Amino acid sequence: MATPVKVYGPPLSTAVCRVIACLLEKDVEFQLISLNMAKGDHKKPDFLKIQPFGQVPAFQDEKISLFESRAICRYVCENYPEKGNKGLFGTNPLAKASIDQWLEAEGQSFNPPSSALVFQLALAPRMNIKQDEVVIKQNEEKLAKVLDVYEKRLGESRFLAGDEFSLADLSHLPNAHYLVNATDRGEILTSRDNVGRWWGEISNRDSWKKVVDMQKQQHSP
Repeated sequence: MATPVKVYGPPLSTAVCRVIACLLEKDVEFQLISLNMAKGDHKKPDFLKIQPFGQVPAFQDEKISLFESRAICRYVCENYPEKGNKGLFGTNPLAKASIDQWLEAEGQSFNPPSSALVFQLALAPRMNIKQDEVVIKQNEEKLAKVLDVYEKRLGESRFLAGDEFSLADLSHLPNAHYLVNATDRGEILTSRDNVGRWWGEISNRDSWKKVVDMQKQQHSP
């Protein structure tokens, strides 16, 4: 029997839950190893051997170690092609390229403003950090421009990379989830016809519902 892969970090982390969602979609058995980040577990020498930046997630598959969430997801799809959702990262070069370009759009265009908004609107108040209204306004405008592109694309296809759910869609789930459920700006997604339809569909996948259940078992972000 195959040894479960190991994922280090809390499911409340957007990067960690991206990896968990991928593993659930691929039906790959995994062990989630919690870290006490308040006590600096992620900065200890043993952890830094597998995550040199001292962040989460870290990932191990027997002797293989990886540390960037999108790279981990790609690896899981490529290394376990016959498990779970076989088309999650495409089944031919063109499908993979299409998925990859929207994954890059998520990482380069969607993630920076959405992460800034999640921090300012959801996390800063709980950390007693003063919200920066200038940063909020700037990133709302940046994200709106990105979502205008998505709105057009999602009027042409059911999902970002085509008519099948893929890693490109999955990668958007963590930040979008916090924007919709932990801030008062969720309408930036839900008010757009096509983006709202897409969000409703991807957020109701069984894999993501399981991630949300895992998050609920932890403390609120």
